[in-house]
Amino acid sequence: MKLSRNLTLAAAVATCVLALAACKPIEKDAAAGDKADAKADAAEGAAGKIEGLPTEKQQISYMIGMDIGKSLKPMKDEVDMATLQRAINDVFADKKPLLNDEQAMKVMQAFATKMQAKQQEEMAKKQAEMEAQGKKNLEAGAKFLAENGKKPGVTTTASGLQYQVVTEGKGPKPKATDSVKVHYTGTLLDGTKFDSSIDRKEPAQFVLNSVVPGWTEALQLMPVGSKYKLWIPANLGYGEQGTPGGPIPPNATLVFEVELIEIVKQ
Repeated sequence: MKLSRNLTLAAAVATCVLALAACKPIEKDAAAGDKADAKADAAEGAAGKIEGLPTEKQQISYMIGMDIGKSLKPMKDEVDMATLQRAINDVFADKKPLLNDEQAMKVMQAFATKMQAKQQEEMAKKQAEMEAQGKKNLEAGAKFLAENGKKPGVTTTASGLQYQVVTEGKGPKPKATDSVKVHYTGTLLDGTKFDSSIDRKEPAQFVLNSVVPGWTEALQLMPVGSKYKLWIPANLGYGEQGTPGGPIPPNATLVFEVELIEIVKQ
């Protein structure tokens, strides 16, 4: 956490605005006309009419407040808004602050240490939760694949990939270095859909060896024109990390319906 960045955001915003203004030349011939436009903007607000913020000054003030609020939100439980407002008022009124520079630095350092410890604690908690979820998903996936592999029409390869031929095409099979065009739908074992080129109404195109190992292996088994159903174990998919912040949890077994449309000529 860069505490100083959050605490000096208002100054940074003001500095950026002033720098942009300084870098924009004003042509002499346009100055007279611009004065009238500037007066209109100041009366109405630079961004035009905004409900609740009729003037430019109010719009700028609210914009700065939004940025400060966004920066302080992660530590909102540590901030007393009344005291924060008091400090701002004291600075604006040139009153003697309640903290001298040395005291302010000590408070800042202690707060930074506290927030860093809190962040590390939260990260450790999330990591433990992720590991527990990963273990559960790995066990569920192994159990599912063991049963699924016994079903008629399901083939299990040496790597653990499982597939079922829905439609067998008659075209050539791609190599790992080929670029292919496919339509697909991907789901988790519980049926949750996490991606679909069909929903986007646009096939996906990629080099075969640039995707997860389960896809690289499976599509080399498919003649062009084929449609297969794939079951990809976690180690051939996104592994114990899944897609952090995304739709695929750790150690998830993935289910795909894939149609190989063509091998794209380079």
